[in-house]
Amino acid sequence: MKEVFIKTETINLDQFLKWSGVVLTGGQAKLMIKQGLVKVNGQVETRRSRKLFPGDVVEFQGQTFLVKGRSE
Repeated sequence: MKEVFIKTETINLDQFLKWSGVVLTGGQAKLMIKQGLVKVNGQVETRRSRKLFPGDVVEFQGQTFLVKGRSE
């Protein structure tokens, strides 16, 4: 599991995929999310504006990411 630190209290799912380097553009993130290829905390998530908080787990293409906050 890869830890990804965010600079804000929350981050949108599409922004997180781009921030973590999994996709190159927001458009790619939107498409992957819409197709149901992304899971958040074990559940398929199709809302690109889904807010992620520290402690959330994102799964995409066989990779798992743990959202970490600034102070962690």
